[in-house]
Amino acid sequence: MFPLRGLTSTPLPPLHLKTSHPLPPLNATISNAITNRFSISDEDLESRGFNLHRKIADLNLDHLNKVFVAVGFPRRDPQKIRLALENTNSLLWVEYKKTQKPVAFARATGDGVFNAIIWDVVVDPSFQGIGLGKAVMERLMEELLEKGIINIALYSEPRVLGFYRPLGFVADPDGIKGMVYSRKKNSKR
Repeated sequence: MFPLRGLTSTPLPPLHLKTSHPLPPLNATISNAITNRFSISDEDLESRGFNLHRKIADLNLDHLNKVFVAVGFPRRDPQKIRLALENTNSLLWVEYKKTQKPVAFARATGDGVFNAIIWDVVVDPSFQGIGLGKAVMERLMEELLEKGIINIALYSEPRVLGFYRPLGFVADPDGIKGMVYSRKKNSKR
């Protein structure tokens, strides 16, 4: 038998998440969310003519694509949208009952344990300003926090950053800057 080297019996100090805002214990966050629920209740949304959905069943991807285009996203191939949604961990969309069309949407991908990124937060422009964006974000955040995920990031247009700040989003407190891979297209001249 070989002697073990480099091991100590002294326990390692605990690791702490460094943030500019101390995080409440997870159970406090969840109980707070349950107590206060949401800025607009599910019942209030329903009484205003909206249905909440958490699955892609009944989601018309052509109608969702129209919402994407209406807010300035490029038109996407519906088959690629379907594939993306099938590989999405959490999603929430709001349907306007009268038209049976999606009017608000948000989704999150990640490892299901530590990290999540929120994508594609959109509200049809004719339904903006009545709380639907906040409704989908509050519910999506609650779902991620209930899973114990605390490292939650999102991509946003600079013009709407102010919408996310009251929901608890800040520039990375450690100063980490995100980067994206960019493949320059060859221009033919």
